Amino acid sequence: MNTFDLPSDGFADDRDNGDSSQSQSQRVTALSSKITSILSTPYTDAEIREAFVLLDGRKVQNTAETRRRLRVDAQKDVLDCNGAIVRDFAKVADQLRQVGILISGLNQCMQDIKGHVTIANQETLPILQEADGLLQQKREVESKQQLLRAFNQHFSLPDEDLAILTSSTIPMDDQFFSLLAKVNKVHDDCQVLLGSEDQNLGLELMDQTTRILNSAYEKLSRWIHKEFKTLDIENPRAYASIRHGLRVLAARPSLFQECLDFFAVAREHNLSEAFYGALTGSNLPNDNRNAKPLEYYAYDSLRFVGDMLAWLHSATISERESLEMLFVAGGQEIAKGLLQGLESEPWSQEDDQMFDGKKTLESLIDRDMTGVSKALRQRIEQVIKSDDDPVLAYKIANLISFYKVTLVRLVGSQSSLLENLETLKGSAMQKYRVSMNDYASAIPTDSGHVPPDLGPPDFLIDALARLQDILKSYEASHAAPECRKADLVTIVEEALDPFQKSCLQMSAELKEPSASVFVVNCLTIVRSTLQAQDFPASKIADLEDVIDDHSAKLIDYQHAFFRQTSGLQTLLVAIAPLTDSEEDLLMLYKLDAFQPQQLADSSQVLDDFLPSAIMDAGDSLKRLRDHEMAGEITAEAASRFCEDFDQVEERLVAADAVLEASENVQDYEDGKPAPLRSIFQRTSGEIRVLLS
Repeated sequence: MNTFDLPSDGFADDRDNGDSSQSQSQRVTALSSKITSILSTPYTDAEIREAFVLLDGRKVQNTAETRRRLRVDAQKDVLDCNGAIVRDFAKVADQLRQVGILISGLNQCMQDIKGHVTIANQETLPILQEADGLLQQKREVESKQQLLRAFNQHFSLPDEDLAILTSSTIPMDDQFFSLLAKVNKVHDDCQVLLGSEDQNLGLELMDQTTRILNSAYEKLSRWIHKEFKTLDIENPRAYASIRHGLRVLAARPSLFQECLDFFAVAREHNLSEAFYGALTGSNLPNDNRNAKPLEYYAYDSLRFVGDMLAWLHSATISERESLEMLFVAGGQEIAKGLLQGLESEPWSQEDDQMFDGKKTLESLIDRDMTGVSKALRQRIEQVIKSDDDPVLAYKIANLISFYKVTLVRLVGSQSSLLENLETLKGSAMQKYRVSMNDYASAIPTDSGHVPPDLGPPDFLIDALARLQDILKSYEASHAAPECRKADLVTIVEEALDPFQKSCLQMSAELKEPSASVFVVNCLTIVRSTLQAQDFPASKIADLEDVIDDHSAKLIDYQHAFFRQTSGLQTLLVAIAPLTDSEEDLLMLYKLDAFQPQQLADSSQVLDDFLPSAIMDAGDSLKRLRDHEMAGEITAEAASRFCEDFDQVEERLVAADAVLEASENVQDYEDGKPAPLRSIFQRTSGEIRVLLS
């Protein structure tokens, strides 16, 4: 960028052109201010920089002449630009004058046209007003015509459609249901007309559609009744039309219930005939003629009852599967229809509960099986009363209980069929208890009927056999695990405890060891039977306590046998009141039992006893069935006998030691007596070896 120096000659020119009258001091002051202004101007200012850019664009040389003519040249450029602008605006002014002339012409034309239009409007206004009135009337007529056509199309019903809905000679088809739905829609839409100013039309149409609907639903009800009479429930293809009809008929709860009642009566009759045919074989299908009727096996009571219950279960399953396709498949639609029907028939509403397809199905199945249930109850009661076998009665009760648990999933818990089965189960259990009481009352309780071998009596063997049969039947019944212990205890109390108590009463008249042997033999076989069936530990523990008590009695008897037969009893009785003091020990030599001859005789008796002691003791328990227990009892008695011998031996040794140490022999007439051990020489070790 070119820079410009301050012109020095400029001051002279100003001085020549200025007022010569100004003082020298004022000129100095002006110069100083000018210089100060120039020096204080920042060259970074945007305006200064733009000015420098313009100067560079003019390519002006930095000379003294240029600096003097800089202002003049700039003013000349400004005047030239202004002249060019004026010339351009002169051309624009000429053009604007021409446009103004054109606009004035147009305005005059518009005024002429406006006058003509005003005259035309005044002349055509009456005609246009009349045309507008006619068009408005036309639109109103067309709207009324459309409204009339829509009303007739929606609210009116042709005679041929009316005949399809109400005439019994015209068969049912899909058109009937579509027309019925249409009439229902018309009936609902009549409520809109009731909200208008003129309600007569709405009331008249509603009354007309109500009569048509009642006739149509009655026709539908009659058709469903007719179809129910010939319905093949085993053929699912026949369900579609009836199921559709039932869904539609649900809008009339009273008619719907009548159809259900009619269907239940028809099915009850058909199932009763089918059950009778299965019993007698009169209606078996052609491809199953070789099958035996149920009554063919009436001689086998349990099988007869099981076959009847199995037929009942199979028929109930088939009935449920068939009815599910009729009712449960459209349960929600039926529920909606019934809810709508309750609005038109509020008197038929028994409660506020919604239609439950499952409960309705279970109730309908229960009603269908009523006839079969009555016939089944009669025959099973005859079977129960005709046989006095308690096991059979219990098996029948368990069988009934099994099918009752199975059927509850099909007919629900609130069912007359289950009530009949519960009654039959109660009758069978009552027969079982009566028969068991009869058996128990016939048991002999005197000792004369105890078997010679002291084994379990026949009535106990029979009772255990019955108990095993009962337990097998109970296991097959799949009883709940939480009830198992209580049920097993009850079974034993009813089937075994009376016979067990009779054995205890019979043993009361026997002497030992026969009484205890008899009781142990009876209770041992009872315990084995209970342990094999995983009975509660408390019940088996009670039996073991009684067995242990009688085992203790047998041990006491064997112990007494050892003491008495061995001759040790006399010596034990003699030393019983004595203590271990020296005076009491020396008293042994004065006792009769310890005199040399008597002591020698006792020693000889012991020697004769020991070789056959175990065999002789075993003869007392030879009728005990549990030989291991008999050996344990004899071994325990022998062990106690050895302890008794240890006591006698200790006293003899102690007495001899005291006598040998004593110097006072003046109390003995024949001098110092001989040591007792020299007469009674058997030792404890020898006794244990011989009795082992």
